[in-house]
Formats: sequence, C-alpha cells, structure tokens
Amino acid sequence: MNFDLPQRKRKPMGIDMGPLMDMVFILLIFFVVTSTFTRETGVEVTKPQAQTASQLEKENIMIAITREGTIHINERQVDLLSLKDILLQIMAKTPDKEAVIIADESAMTGALVQTIDICTLAGVKKVSIAAQAK
Repeated sequence: MNFDLPQRKRKPMGIDMGPLMDMVFILLIFFVVTSTFTRETGVEVTKPQAQTASQLEKENIMIAITREGTIHINERQVDLLSLKDILLQIMAKTPDKEAVIIADESAMTGALVQTIDICTLAGVKKVSIAAQAK
C-alpha cells in the first residue's frame, strides 16, 4: 500500500516589508517634527557675551566674521565687494530684511566696521551684532 499524502503547496518564504516601511516613515516623521531648522553662516564663531543680548525672531541675513577677518554669507566666503552685491540682490527681493553680523570675539574691529558700512550702503535698514547671553 502506498499512502501518498497530497503535497501542500508551500508558500515562498520572504520578509513582509509593510511593517518595516511603516516604522521607517514613523521615524522620518519623528525626526522632521522634532528637529529645528536654523540658517547658519557655515563657519564656527565664538560670540562675545553681553548681558543685554536678546533673541531675534525674524529670519535675517546672517553674516559671519571669523577671527582671521574673513567674511562669510550663505555658507561661503566672500570679499567686501561680493558681499555688497549679494546684499543688493537680497534687498531688491525683500527690502525689509535685517542683517545679523556674527563676529568672532577675536575678530578685528576694522572688519566689523567695514561689514556694517557695506550693509548700510546696500540698503539694509537694521544691522545687529550677535552676542551670547551671559
């Protein structure tokens, strides 16, 4: 007697990707919601401390001056002439923008004064100098 049992069709083995994709999207949403997006200048600057420092709420034009005296805007190094051209372009699009100069505490005062002067010549109505609260 031959008892042949009917062969069951075997389902191919595999990993169900549905729950994995759900977890990836949940993590993505979590990181997007909890992260903060700030515009930085692209260089590391040690800000001087001030007791009267306050937080600015609006989105501003960020200009950095390093301790070596180099000027950075939009994460790239520029000279004073290029800075003026960039500021003129920005002010033509949005004339109410304000500028914040983030100068290293060791930066030369001359570079800071020249940068403030360029901002004023480009039509920036309000120029602030960044400081860290004590």
